[in-house]
Amino acid sequence: QVQLVESGGGLVQAGASLRLTCAASGGTSSISSMSWFRQAPGKEREFVARITWSGGSTFYADSVKGRFTISRDNAKNTVPLQMNSLKPEDTAVYYCKARKVVGGLYDYWGQGTQVTVSS
Repeated sequence: QVQLVESGGGLVQAGASLRLTCAASGGTSSISSMSWFRQAPGKEREFVARITWSGGSTFYADSVKGRFTISRDNAKNTVPLQMNSLKPEDTAVYYCKARKVVGGLYDYWGQGTQVTVSS
């Protein structure tokens, strides 16, 4: 089992920055990647960014490329998401996901943190 706790959400104006953090605990030894997803009201949950746990390769949704940066601190088991130049359409609940590949594929989710961007 992996427990994930997101923090750092809030209410900001368009153009501002926020830094979200996902803290992982429990069975973190076999994590292969960590990702951020978001879900706006009335919409499907969508991928935002992913980072591989060992090599640190990163992947981004086109909508956030150049504005958001995902990183990881293996020693602290945290995954920050730096969000710059925020837009009202970035408003959503942001979720952290951990993926483990150990005899199968297992995904673990946090409870989410609200980000609201006003125009």
